[in-house]
Amino acid sequence: MFYYFAYGSCMCPVDLKRSLGESTHAYVVGPAQLRGYRLGFYHRNRKRDCGALDIVPDVNRTVHGVLYRLPDRLGPLLDDREGVHIGCYRRETIQVECQGRYYNTVQTYSVVDKLPVELAPNDWYFEVVMRGAIACGLPESYCWQLFNHMSHLQTYSQPDETLPLVS
Repeated sequence: MFYYFAYGSCMCPVDLKRSLGESTHAYVVGPAQLRGYRLGFYHRNRKRDCGALDIVPDVNRTVHGVLYRLPDRLGPLLDDREGVHIGCYRRETIQVECQGRYYNTVQTYSVVDKLPVELAPNDWYFEVVMRGAIACGLPESYCWQLFNHMSHLQTYSQPDETLPLVS
């Protein structure tokens, strides 16, 4: 088994099932926080032709997401989903806090070649990220920040420094 921190579309267990081929609800540990990072749409998902989420170091921010405890056999499928073999995302080992406990060897993914500016998500990506955030119990204020940030990107196609993703 390994721990995996999801902060984008993989927060949604239903969508994660699509890639892993089995239900992932039983593997959800709970909502978690990654301190020292912020979210940004710095990856172009070629399949969906839209922006996809990434984590970026930022000592003053926190990313909320979902902590999973997955069987080792699902690791290669997760790597495929994230495009590790073609250089889209790379695995990183991080520390997260979940339900008052720290997990030190958690796997997540970050974009290899980040875009210079954020790229708006499409409606499908927007909806699946929000569904995962709400279904897995992320804080309501964070869900609203996430919603507002994605909506703003879709409307103006440029980030607004007054709408940071912070908790």
